[in-house]
Amino acid sequence: MEIFVAGASGVLGRRLVRLLARQGHGVRGLARSAAAEEKVRSAGATPVVADLFDARSLERAAAGCSCIVHAATSIPQTRRMALKDFAANDRIRRQGTRALLDGAKAVGARLVFQSIVWAARPRDGAAFDESAPPGDDPVAQSALDGERMVSEVGSTTLRCGWFYGADSASTRALARALRRRGLPLFGGGAAQLGHLHLDDAAAAFALAAVNPRPGVWHVVDDEPPSSADFFGHLAKRIGAPAPMSVPKWLARVVAGREAVRFFCTPMITNASKFKAETGWSPRFSSYRQGLDQVVESWRASRQLLGA
Repeated sequence: MEIFVAGASGVLGRRLVRLLARQGHGVRGLARSAAAEEKVRSAGATPVVADLFDARSLERAAAGCSCIVHAATSIPQTRRMALKDFAANDRIRRQGTRALLDGAKAVGARLVFQSIVWAARPRDGAAFDESAPPGDDPVAQSALDGERMVSEVGSTTLRCGWFYGADSASTRALARALRRRGLPLFGGGAAQLGHLHLDDAAAAFALAAVNPRPGVWHVVDDEPPSSADFFGHLAKRIGAPAPMSVPKWLARVVAGREAVRFFCTPMITNASKFKAETGWSPRFSSYRQGLDQVVESWRASRQLLGA
């Protein structure tokens, strides 16, 4: 099977490429720079140059492929995030999705779209599943727009939990912040959030790419921890001080409204539907197992983070 991956040079994309290549599939990875080409090639895919926002360019790049995976993102890494910081990511989810869908239609391929479970989490923090109505989180609206486009053509959406992994820039940033006592718990850190180790995310996307079908599925691990539990376990494993709590009003001043919204609104869902219909099961069913693997990976590669 020939599969085209947009976002192939990212932390999820590289894992997905390696997994698909090991399974014997032909994989092409979108690359828009020399550095990205090398990452795609080293992961086991053939790098192809194309414009993510140009359907004709994508059509040429994906000719002969039976599935296109849209795993491209541009998540801001600023300390104090504002809505304007998500402009590039919003464009990828809207214009990039439209161009990929047009390219997929031209070559007769299905598309698998990477979305986020908090696109549908209720404001009151109640548990939810794939049948929940769209949420009102402004950061997630572009993901919902992408989902609607994908649904209209009968393709696949995987809503994933909050990614973490040893090579994730955001996970490393969390560890550095914990070492500096720069990662407080907003309002006590009591809200439970759905997480997903990047290795488990790649396995889920590989299943969806090989057998794409219409619908929306949630992909998270089996235990949604509170921020206090997640950050506390990571702090303990790297020998950092336990994070301290700050009131929400102060957190909004320091970290911004969007960060407080994300960490203080529960995100309680499960992957029961995806498990039942695909046979997927997370290797790291708990954040504790996943974070243990992350820290062991840092130690093995001598990448333990200093203050």
